[in-house]
Formats: sequence, structure tokens, C-alpha cells
Amino acid sequence: MKVCGVELTGSEAIITLLSLSDGLFDIPDCRQRKLTLHNPNNQEEVQHFQFTFRKLMEDYGVECAVIRQRPTTGKFSGSAVGFKLEAAIQLIEGLKVVMTPSSEIKEQLKRNPIMIDFRETGLKKFQEPAFITAYCYLNHMHYNG
Repeated sequence: MKVCGVELTGSEAIITLLSLSDGLFDIPDCRQRKLTLHNPNNQEEVQHFQFTFRKLMEDYGVECAVIRQRPTTGKFSGSAVGFKLEAAIQLIEGLKVVMTPSSEIKEQLKRNPIMIDFRETGLKKFQEPAFITAYCYLNHMHYNG
């Protein structure tokens, strides 16, 4: 199964592709590390973001986008633009989208810690939360179905 881990920050969707096959994880190369919504008040810009994300998922054969869930209120709540990005991704027809709460991510990491140093993955440091989100989702699916 190939998934795309997504971390929404500001007006960017930071992504990492990850697959799990026969118990082995693989980090496929991807032409993009993040997608940016330049003007969230422009309908054409939002549609362009959605089209670009959908095309990327199709091109790489991604079965599921896993978005790290953010609080809706409080000090660490997501921005309005972030929720707009989230909605644009969730409304992509034919793409399964899962919201993963931080508590579930912590629980999965406790049960199945990442066995390699993140620096050895070849990913950029800013992609780490997206990688962890994808890793935890795949572990959950593998062990819990």
C-alpha cells in the first residue's frame, strides 16, 4: 500500500510518500516535497492546488492521503487557510483521505518506534511530521487491519 503523509502548515501542504509491502517500508522518490496555495481567496488558485495534488497522487499511484489532524481551537489550532487546504484535499474524488489525530500517532510510535534515524531517510527535516504520519498510518493498517 502506498500512502502520502500530509502536514498542513500555513498555506503549504508538506508531503511524503511511503509504501509498505511484505513488511518492508519504502520511501519512493517524489517530484515535489510541498504544495503551496498562493492566494487562498482566489477560487482558481484553490482549484489549481486541488488539481495539482490530485495529479501528484495519480502519477505516483497513491491509494490514501493521511493528514495529521490539527486542533480546531486553542493555542495550537490550525489556520483558516490550513482548513481550506484540508477541505480541498478531502474533496478529491477517488482519493481516500484519512485524518489521523496526534494521540493515535503517539500511540503507534510507542508500540512501533521508527527503527532508523530520520536523517538516513533522505528526506528533508521539514518532511519529518508528514513521514511520521504516513509511517504510523501504515503500521496501524498492517497490524490492526
